[in-house]
Amino acid sequence: MNSNELMAELLLPNITKTTDYYENLYPARNLPEGARVTRIAPSPTGYLHLGTLFAALVNRITATSTNGIFYTRIEDTDKKREIEGGIEDIIDGLNRFGITIDEGFVSGTEQKGEYGPYQQSQRAEIYQTYVKELIRQGLAYPCFCTAEELEAVRTEQEAQKVRTGYHGKWAKHRDISYEEAKALIDEGKPFVVRLKSNGNEENKIIFEDTIKGKIEMPENDEDFVLLKSDGIPTYHFAHAVDDHLMHTTHVLRGDEWISSVPKHIQLFKILGFKPPKYGHISPIMKLDNGAKRKISKRKDPEAAVHFFAEQGYDSECVIDYLMTVAASDFEDWRRANPDTSYKAFKFNLKKMSVSGALFDEVKLTDVSKNRVSKLSSGEVYDKITAWAKEFDGEFYEILTKNPEYTKSVFAIDRDVPKPRKDIAKWSEAKEYFSYMFGELYTPNFTLPENINTEDAKDFLNAYKDVYDDKDDRQQWFDRIKAIAPTIGFASETKQYKAEPESYKGHAGDLSTVLRIGVTGRRNTPDLCSIMQVLGRDECIKRIDTAINSL
Repeated sequence: MNSNELMAELLLPNITKTTDYYENLYPARNLPEGARVTRIAPSPTGYLHLGTLFAALVNRITATSTNGIFYTRIEDTDKKREIEGGIEDIIDGLNRFGITIDEGFVSGTEQKGEYGPYQQSQRAEIYQTYVKELIRQGLAYPCFCTAEELEAVRTEQEAQKVRTGYHGKWAKHRDISYEEAKALIDEGKPFVVRLKSNGNEENKIIFEDTIKGKIEMPENDEDFVLLKSDGIPTYHFAHAVDDHLMHTTHVLRGDEWISSVPKHIQLFKILGFKPPKYGHISPIMKLDNGAKRKISKRKDPEAAVHFFAEQGYDSECVIDYLMTVAASDFEDWRRANPDTSYKAFKFNLKKMSVSGALFDEVKLTDVSKNRVSKLSSGEVYDKITAWAKEFDGEFYEILTKNPEYTKSVFAIDRDVPKPRKDIAKWSEAKEYFSYMFGELYTPNFTLPENINTEDAKDFLNAYKDVYDDKDDRQQWFDRIKAIAPTIGFASETKQYKAEPESYKGHAGDLSTVLRIGVTGRRNTPDLCSIMQVLGRDECIKRIDTAINSL
């Protein structure tokens, strides 16, 4: 054995497999020409962030548009920051918002696919095998520097006003011999394994970012850590090995990783791998006192994807909104294809914003109202009850007490050619429909300024005597028009407008009085339909209550 081979055996004696073993274990995927393999690789260190959902959507639609594969991989090499339930929260969140996972973690506990395990903490032996091969080739070496020694180097570099880091003459153990390393290991000294970088900061690398275009950066000359002292790899090394063995074609991730690209491309080349295409997604921004900033986990409730679930934004509406953020041409496509799944959209990474799009809750509300208006009453019932079961138990009990009645409530002004666009999120439904449920009904009988109390009472008393719940809309309104002249109101609006001094108001004003008497509100969907759903007895009871309250 030469000295490099001896060093490899010294540092990783328990690794007996070769890199060829894993190359054969994970063969190339059998996919159509041009199919893209993408992934989302979160760390289980907190809740599912809006930025992670957005990145997952971009990766998902990129794979979908090319008949490719989208998979999830858990990057949990930093065990200190991991939180209990972190994997479940992230994967459940992706599932909740309809981000279909082809491979990898499909739930908090279940993995599927031929390229696993899809959790980095379960792949230590794989990484160590590739590190051992680099050591054999003289491309990696052990470093025994303590935290204090590294800090002393940093302090000296800062004093000399040179770039900080473990590179060049500052790389203390770069040329350590086998004998020196063995002596330190025999003493029980812990070590990390570092890359022996062949880069030069004076040289430039140029790569084509699939989102941002051509980017030029200095080569990496830092001997960064590949394996930590516990044998677990750093993110940089693990992702290179994983993306190679899982045959990832496109790494689409947040643009905070742009600065790492020189390290990553260097790693792929040193390992003998073909680098994937990199694309860096600009963060979703927010206006704060007129200035743009990244959405913050600390400051912004909407940073947590759970916020949208709790508020009751339908998952399809959130995804449709995020698609407008992701693709500048999506809105035009949606207008032309109002009822088609977003998955049919031909997504192009070049259409993404290179500077970061603003989170616009007004636009989300508009997209949501439009999408919700197209749902059938049965779909609305299923979605609202599912939301209420999780977030509002009282409302859930009310909604499910009489499902057929509740569905008929939701059908008002909905299953028609031009449905109303009133609801953007399910948390609004309780207040919006409260007048249709006795347990929630709290009327406000305040009349418009142009209607006096006695006229309102006279009208309501007269209307009670003629109300027929079998009337269609025209017959229903004709009865109001017939009563109008008997109490000094015009039957027709144009009649009133022609001679306003001759009348107290018109039949439309009286329909508002009836609306207030039956619903306790001035604005509602079609009142005739509401009264038919409520039923004659309930309507008469409410009218009597209004008369007694005025």
